[in-house]
Amino acid sequence: MDGGGTVRSVRVFGAVRGFGTVRAAWRRLRADAAGPAPRGAERARVPGLVEGAEALPGGGIVRFARSELRVCVSAGGTVFWGWDGAGPDPSYALAGGAPEPDPRAVLEPDTDGGWRVVSERVTVVVSRHGAVEVRTPGGVMLRRDLPPRWWEPVDGGPARWTQRAEVPADARFFGLGGRSAGPRLRDGTYRLWNTDPKGRFGPDDDPLYITMPVQFVVSDAGTHLAFHDDSWDGRVTLAEGEEGAGSGHDRPGRVEVRMEGGPLRCWVVVGTPARVLHNWAALTGAPALPPAWALGPQHARWGFGSAAEVRRVVAGYRERGLPLSAVHLDIDHYDGHRVFTVDRERFPDLPGLARELREQGVRLVSIVDPAVAAEPGNVLYEEGRAAGAFVRDARGGEVRGTVWPGECAFPDFTDPAVREWWGGLYEERLRQGFSGMWHDMNEPVSFVPFGDPTLPRSARHHLDGRGGDHREAHNVYGLQMARAGYEGLRALRPGERPFLFSRSGWAGMQRYGGTWSGDVATGWPGLRASLALVLGLGLCGVPYSGPDVGGFDGSPSPELFLRWYQLGAWLPLFRTHAALGAGRREPWEFGPEVLEHARVALAERERLHPYFLTLARLARMTGAPYVRPVWWSTPEDRALRECEDAFLLGDALLVAPVLQPGADRRAVRLPRGRWYDTATGEAYEGPGQVLLDAPLARVPVLVRAGAVLPVRGEDGGLVLEVWAPAAGRTGGGLVVRDTGDGWEPAEIERYQSRLVEGRVVVERMTEEGPVEAGLPVRVRGA
Repeated sequence: MDGGGTVRSVRVFGAVRGFGTVRAAWRRLRADAAGPAPRGAERARVPGLVEGAEALPGGGIVRFARSELRVCVSAGGTVFWGWDGAGPDPSYALAGGAPEPDPRAVLEPDTDGGWRVVSERVTVVVSRHGAVEVRTPGGVMLRRDLPPRWWEPVDGGPARWTQRAEVPADARFFGLGGRSAGPRLRDGTYRLWNTDPKGRFGPDDDPLYITMPVQFVVSDAGTHLAFHDDSWDGRVTLAEGEEGAGSGHDRPGRVEVRMEGGPLRCWVVVGTPARVLHNWAALTGAPALPPAWALGPQHARWGFGSAAEVRRVVAGYRERGLPLSAVHLDIDHYDGHRVFTVDRERFPDLPGLARELREQGVRLVSIVDPAVAAEPGNVLYEEGRAAGAFVRDARGGEVRGTVWPGECAFPDFTDPAVREWWGGLYEERLRQGFSGMWHDMNEPVSFVPFGDPTLPRSARHHLDGRGGDHREAHNVYGLQMARAGYEGLRALRPGERPFLFSRSGWAGMQRYGGTWSGDVATGWPGLRASLALVLGLGLCGVPYSGPDVGGFDGSPSPELFLRWYQLGAWLPLFRTHAALGAGRREPWEFGPEVLEHARVALAERERLHPYFLTLARLARMTGAPYVRPVWWSTPEDRALRECEDAFLLGDALLVAPVLQPGADRRAVRLPRGRWYDTATGEAYEGPGQVLLDAPLARVPVLVRAGAVLPVRGEDGGLVLEVWAPAAGRTGGGLVVRDTGDGWEPAEIERYQSRLVEGRVVVERMTEEGPVEAGLPVRVRGA
């Protein structure tokens, strides 16, 4: 940490509990000193030369002089390979067991003494030295992982490993979880260790709260996702390639993954972007479906302070005719910051407040931190201590850290019994009237004035019966807390879909809910980072996310707040939020002009609510994110791969937010096809770049010709908004109607638009053929 970071850490954290943070740091150093022994001398190892192979369903085992490699291709074309006996299980990323192997995949000898697995969708070639190459059925190389290297302690212990890979020279990298410098990841090293940046972050800060060893790679040869299923601390170094000019040779793109321990195993998913994320969701779990109200505008603040202030803010929205779906209560509503408590002086009747707000269509969402105040008289702590629920050190003592309540213990969410206990505690939140949960501080965080603000690496964890320490458990701690909360809420309210989002997580976290940006710095760089995070997380399989609109730590200018608000209105989680003392985030606090422009953004968000509902259902069914890069449907378009300041919302809309001050026009790069400016109705032909007006009143939004969008009509009913297709072309869209916030099945309705004698016709496509749409139709762009 640099000097500025240290000062910020002391200002934000140290002032809360004073010298308690110093004591926590000392305890951590002492615990680590008594923990795992230093690695000592190590010996390096590589696989050696191939010695033979054994066929198995979907592939087989290739044996080398000093290691063995298991390769399996699933029926859907997903590739698994693992070294030294590493199999798909156990894994915190996978939703269930490994997918069924492809019975038609064949292991056969390859040239030069190697082996290959041939299947319908992919070919995997293993060289005689241990390189693993994934090719398209036509033989084009997508990825080549070179022979790995291990460093094994002479006196025993987990081995470190390094895996280098090559990708095509034109490839671009995305993913690795929530990266503020994205969505396209430039040359550099990215750490795999979930981290609280201590107060705020901007585009240059890395790592952040959610790191994943998930690479999403796009090239002319095709798209693939590579996932190294290892939760230990590690680093990924990326270097883009370069194509040779004239007769010069290409320099391939390079990837190096270095892990401090854990199994060396990898999943590779190939295909179009849509197919890749569909198979990724099949592997790691379908995204949780948020209730319909969670797709509306939400308001949070650290420092509401009282029920009266909550009522005042909600009344401000209602008096100005502004829609509001939820209010989030931060740690200041707790009694002494203790989780699962209420400050009865400031919130004397929280259930009554929740009922009152719900009658106005506003839900309450509660923050939930994992740290439990370790103090006499705290019933929750005494209960958890009696059950052995807390993380312990190598000597068997409780690990303590300093968080908002003071000295705290930390539940071990890698223990099934602890997850069940913790999940049952949410009954108290439901009794208080809360409709959703917001997990915070779950990297987990322990305040220290210097160093890494996490638990000691020597802290012991259950790891679902396997046993281990925090080096392996750290990155999955937030994921398992989310699992505990989600499963607890499902058991407590089986008829309702839980609403839960988490600051920290890992691969597969979409099974339990979404996330948000965390403490993004107030400023124009923070605004740009907000979009990068949402796009990057979507490509890692987490479709529901959004930023703290306005930034977390400062007072935005009216222009900055408005541009942030306009961006947020087009993202899945639309939430304003700010730190204590960082100013207000109600739209009317920034003057009448900002209020009126914010009203327009809110009205459009509400009008498109049925479209967001459809995108949420489709994300669960297919794994496709709501917010997609502009190259989503045409990854072969190199110019679109370079576009990072615009995005697709579903297949129909292209949103171009304003990310710099003073701009009233902006260039927008279009995918192929005809696009309409939704504000002016003017049509543009892609691919290409256009210059569009971007006044303070709005950001440029374009719609694909022929698109059929479900929108909310003036009477609140469902209407199909159809944009005229180009002559000789057809269009269409999908609609999933709202079936409530329970588990009722939903039907996908498919609509087609076409021109018939100059008139736009919209029909619903059924198994029996096209029929009348059956819904009101509004034609635009004709």
